[in-house]
Amino acid sequence: MNREQTQTIGFIGGGQMAEALIKGIQSAGLASPEQIMVVEPDSPRCDYLRKNYAVRIAPDSTALAAGSRILILAVKPQIMGKVLAQYRGSVTGNHLVISIAAGITIDALSAGLGDEVRIIRVMPNTPALVLAGASALAPNSRVTAEDLVAAKAIFSAIGTCVEVSEPLLDAVTGLSGSGPGYVFAFIEAMVDGGVLAGLPRPIAEQLVLQTVLGTAKLALESGEHPAVLRGRVTSPGGTTITGLRVLEESGFRGAVMAAVQAATERSRELGR
Repeated sequence: MNREQTQTIGFIGGGQMAEALIKGIQSAGLASPEQIMVVEPDSPRCDYLRKNYAVRIAPDSTALAAGSRILILAVKPQIMGKVLAQYRGSVTGNHLVISIAAGITIDALSAGLGDEVRIIRVMPNTPALVLAGASALAPNSRVTAEDLVAAKAIFSAIGTCVEVSEPLLDAVTGLSGSGPGYVFAFIEAMVDGGVLAGLPRPIAEQLVLQTVLGTAKLALESGEHPAVLRGRVTSPGGTTITGLRVLEESGFRGAVMAAVQAATERSRELGR
């Protein structure tokens, strides 16, 4: 994505996820600080973003829309209807609108802004806050190939990004969107296991966090199937296979699969 494609990016909302995107965009060199505008009702938050990222603060929705080619909707789903009504007269077919609001469908966004608007819906997750997120995006039929390149570049700047059809975003929500919660629960259980085995909690926490980080890094960089990697640390009659037997007897894998499926179904319910 070249600088011309991202001459102006406007953020509607300046919360944590917007900050993560601003940080990623600037770190990747996709846009300079003066090419980023933000509308945010909280004045202290505006001051924070201006001070830390040198972005421009737009006075209102009209100014933001007039000065931006890409608009990123980074507001809570509960106020999306009000926000769409506010921007309907300012957003045109010349804008690319990217929404990161969970549960708000492309049809709902189109109904609020107008059928001519190019819309991409994205489901990121919270590790984006440390530029290590997993995002999936789905475009409407008006989105161009250049739009997709621009959006993928933005969300690749905060981690990894894939394209899916919109109906699959519920599965994305159940998997990577909710996934950090499952991993945090696993980390907590691992730490408690270490404490139960006699380790001081600070040492158990340090060992577990590095183990989870290193294991994910090994899986990513090796490109090998998790089962192959697991086999390499599972010696006959050893400690790992003994621990894995307990996990299998407790229904560990089935419970994780059921959690993803349940979260996916809940996402579908919330989107109706």
